[in-house]
Amino acid sequence: MKRLWSPWRYRYITGVKPSDCAFCQLPRENNDKLNLVLHRGERCYIMLNLYPYINGHLMVIPYQHLDSPLSLPNAALTEMMLLNNLCISALTEAMHPDGFNIGMNLGKSAGAGIKEHIHLHVVPRWTGDNNFMSVLGETRVISQSLDDCYNILLPIITRLSQKN
Repeated sequence: MKRLWSPWRYRYITGVKPSDCAFCQLPRENNDKLNLVLHRGERCYIMLNLYPYINGHLMVIPYQHLDSPLSLPNAALTEMMLLNNLCISALTEAMHPDGFNIGMNLGKSAGAGIKEHIHLHVVPRWTGDNNFMSVLGETRVISQSLDDCYNILLPIITRLSQKN
């Protein structure tokens, strides 16, 4: 039996689930630290993934509840890409990754956990990291708590976003 420690999941397991879309509900709550929201733009926001593939796994999420980037207005698409660049800059400064995976899972068959609301994944990668664990061991290894990651990234994202 495999066991990995992931205490941040307890809050989700025991907590009250939103009756509507989590990606719509979280920014309305105005509790950014609890909800892992790192930055709010005009049309999109950045948050840590509650179920990360690896340390620093961020998501850029439009406020509009849409299931396809084809429906997203150009201004929101543009902001999504600008916030993607902000994520890359902040993660590079904070964690010095060797590369990134960036993308969307559109639809359940593509692996979307919340298929009704598009979101862009920004995943830092390191040479020799544990990406094989998900494929071979059906296990993800996360070596940093979400709170620690949030506290490291928040001041960097705040500073970098003020430059633009």
